[in-house]
Amino acid sequence: MSEEIPVTVFLFDLLYVDGRDMTIVPYPERRKTLLEIIQPAAHVMISEQFMIREPDKVEQLMDQAVASGCEGLVIKSISNGSIYQAGARGWLWIKYKRSYKAEVQDTVDLVPVGAFAGRGRRAGGYGALLMAVYNKKEDTFETLCKLGSGFTDEDVANLPKIMQPHVIKNKHSRVNSLMQPDVWVIPTIVMEVAADEITLSPLHTCSRGAIRPDSGLALRFPRFTGIWRQDKSPEDATTSEEALEMYQKQLKKIDST
Repeated sequence: MSEEIPVTVFLFDLLYVDGRDMTIVPYPERRKTLLEIIQPAAHVMISEQFMIREPDKVEQLMDQAVASGCEGLVIKSISNGSIYQAGARGWLWIKYKRSYKAEVQDTVDLVPVGAFAGRGRRAGGYGALLMAVYNKKEDTFETLCKLGSGFTDEDVANLPKIMQPHVIKNKHSRVNSLMQPDVWVIPTIVMEVAADEITLSPLHTCSRGAIRPDSGLALRFPRFTGIWRQDKSPEDATTSEEALEMYQKQLKKIDST
């Protein structure tokens, strides 16, 4: 598994060392001590750090982080009072996540066409659903994302029961997918999904080739809103054309800034 999914540990703080409680000392001292006692290696690294004051620089770093596949930034105070407060929320240490400045303003209505077996807490059920938009011209459903976030524990427990009447052995004839889920589902149900932005992906088929050859559109950080669109049929779901328009509007917004 380590060859299939190589993992690197990134150390970012120091709470205790050689009998000394480091939680009561300011963050700059904790960081300095961490650098002194850790020798970075192939799979053990120290997180990257920037000392800045300018808001514009924060935005630049955020863009770099997102482009690298990260969720966002952790911003820490370096004041004399920047001790480690376990479990506390405050301004000494905040998360600046991409979802706080989401580019996709509207939710989308997607259709599950497959499901992936769950692991860990979700073992024995479904860990994620393969979600699709509707292509009116082709009368097909094109994949846009894997959806595994936003579900409550009750949702996760009920997913197999909800999907079971629609499970089939092979991919439905109206589904256009390059991905192979553990279970195929007849396009029947419509679910409301929120996301941070729309990106290009070689894995998905939504509007494939419209922007770049061999690439379709995909949702970044998709999450279920909790709303099952029982008022909509699968053909009333968000279309591939609408997804493409959303992506193009997103590009125009970036260009204008």
